[in-house]
Amino acid sequence: MIHIKLFERVGIFAENKDIAAKIRLNTLISALEKHQKIILDFENIEGATQSFIHALISDLMRKYGNDVLNNIQFKSCNDTVKAIITIVVDYMQESA
Repeated sequence: MIHIKLFERVGIFAENKDIAAKIRLNTLISALEKHQKIILDFENIEGATQSFIHALISDLMRKYGNDVLNNIQFKSCNDTVKAIITIVVDYMQESA
């Protein structure tokens, strides 16, 4: 299992889609290829943009299908972050 503490990489507000893409490319894809479970830890993060979450997980959903979400746990999300994640996941599932 791989545990990614996003606050250390993005600070209090997750908005930089380039950082999200780097996390996806450098960490998430290799973990999934090794069949590892992933924890995306949003502790201390007050908010996130839709573009950040989209850059973080949308390509994974395209490449591996919606079942990839069974291997990703979103931890310590406040209601604002949960809502953004839900928007992106719902959008990706509808467009599949």
